[in-house]
Amino acid sequence: MGRKKGAKKRIAQVDTKYRNTLIAKFINKIMFDGKKSKAEDIVYGAFSIIEQKVKEEPPLEVFKKALKNVQPKVELKARRIGGATYQVPIEVRPDRSIALGMRWIIDYARGRKGKAMEAKLAEEIMQAHKKEGSSVKKREDMHKMAEANRAFAHFRW
Repeated sequence: MGRKKGAKKRIAQVDTKYRNTLIAKFINKIMFDGKKSKAEDIVYGAFSIIEQKVKEEPPLEVFKKALKNVQPKVELKARRIGGATYQVPIEVRPDRSIALGMRWIIDYARGRKGKAMEAKLAEEIMQAHKKEGSSVKKREDMHKMAEANRAFAHFRW
């Protein structure tokens, strides 16, 4: 282990349209090869699709609720104890929970077939908003695994 202090927590900038740090982080996660304007186009395009399809709520609220529905509460970490490896359930820190939720939404949106990325992303966000879709299933599977391995919770430190 290094003797120096840990890395300082950097505060994300706000995005240009919604003035929200959560959206700015989401744009940064979508970005490839430093092409931020393209990532912004994708996110804002997805939000405009959401705005057209979900009339009763603004797209920012739909996104926040979708992210809340995808965020995991517990995750599994492999711990090696006495030659055996156990999957130990561990509570997820809030910032990691947000990061995992965003990653899952983006990954499953990219995995969809056909269509433009804006449409795929909008679809994944709307399904997560309704507690459906692949990213929500991933969260449920992780919670089920953690529940099944609850017997090993005493190995956590």
